[in-house]
Amino acid sequence: MQLDLPGAFRRASRLPLGGAVVSVGYRAAAPYFLTAPMRLREVQSGRSVATMRHVPWVRNHLGGVHAIALCNLAEFAMGAVAEATIPAATHRWIPRGMTVAYVARAKGRMTATASLALPKPLGDRQELPVEISITDDAGTEVCRVTITIWVTAKA
Repeated sequence: MQLDLPGAFRRASRLPLGGAVVSVGYRAAAPYFLTAPMRLREVQSGRSVATMRHVPWVRNHLGGVHAIALCNLAEFAMGAVAEATIPAATHRWIPRGMTVAYVARAKGRMTATASLALPKPLGDRQELPVEISITDDAGTEVCRVTITIWVTAKA
């Protein structure tokens, strides 16, 4: 049975700590994500928002957020928007590539906003770009990411 991530997030967010519980459950689906302090803030078809706290284990040697921690946050947000957007009954997806531009020093809490637009009709085999912008608390974009996902129809 496939999880309705947007619906679960919407329902849980009405409860105290509900959004945090769904975030941990989503992170546990890919256990590597449990290594970073990330949380889903918004999940809907075509868009997701996730945050990551600035804690010692995500820092680089200069005291900022490590580049790979930013990539992890981008992939976390990408997965949420892909789950919310790709019709699970008929299609599946997997990341195929990532292009990253570090555009400013990353310090403090990071917010990743991921966007995915589906073509009409959704084909049987295609690459789709997921665009992710990561900003700091001041709203300054610190990282711009495109993750290409491979989408195929279920047999």
